[in-house]
Amino acid sequence: MRATPLAYDRRMNGDWTEAEVGDFLRSRRARIRPEEVGLPAHGRRRVPGLRREEVAQLAGVSVDYYIRLEQGRGTSVSDAVLDSVARVLRLDETEQAYLRTVARPRRRRQPAGTPRVRPGVQLLLDAMAHGPAFVLGRRMDVLAWNALGDAVNGFSRLAPEERNVARQVFLDPAGRELYPEWHAVAAQTAAHLRVSAGRYADDPELCALVGELSVRSEDFRRMWADHEVRECAYGVKKIRHPVAGLLTLPYETMTTPTDPEQTIVAYTPEPGSETAERLALLGSWATV
Repeated sequence: MRATPLAYDRRMNGDWTEAEVGDFLRSRRARIRPEEVGLPAHGRRRVPGLRREEVAQLAGVSVDYYIRLEQGRGTSVSDAVLDSVARVLRLDETEQAYLRTVARPRRRRQPAGTPRVRPGVQLLLDAMAHGPAFVLGRRMDVLAWNALGDAVNGFSRLAPEERNVARQVFLDPAGRELYPEWHAVAAQTAAHLRVSAGRYADDPELCALVGELSVRSEDFRRMWADHEVRECAYGVKKIRHPVAGLLTLPYETMTTPTDPEQTIVAYTPEPGSETAERLALLGSWATV
């Protein structure tokens, strides 16, 4: 299913989760072949993958009940039913959590303005002298950083509205130069943003960001339509710095109990590696 700007207008007008739960479930049953779950593959099929009736049968619920779930009318659905549907659709742990979020959305009062990073968190960033580090908000806005993080990413040179990872990846032409493995970074960014969009479906600024990206970036529209959901907890990212050259940067993420909507991203280069040496040199230049 190809996403359209109209679909995002509809979501931004307040019925995000009602549409999203159906889109997500349809995308997940489309990727499962009938023979994989013991059903005959013969016969003409108008849709790829499993039919709604087949998912309902395998999950042990009525067809009408499952249809209401896909239509976003199953807000009182039980954990047992969601677990059964997740089992049939072979959802991983992140996808299961996402299904629960969009199937039973909770309305929260969203704070206005830019989130504030506690002074103690900034001190923690500054103490990470050998690796770039920064803080991301729920919309992938960069809220704070240390000196080496700024030297690598140039946050301080950007206007506040430009300090957003998703905008950098999909809307800034320099993003393709910055990330040698751009496609993988972009897919991961879209998948992570979808997790946040499901978790904070009533955040108007987050919905507006998804709408902006969908209108301005064909790549984002295509990746968003895949309905991939993925937490970026750790991994390795390659960055091509204009001065330091190619940097291979393992990273870890963490949240603090008092600010669960803020994520600390810390790059952890291997001590003695070429990247660590290049970062040390970059850091010395940045302090001159």
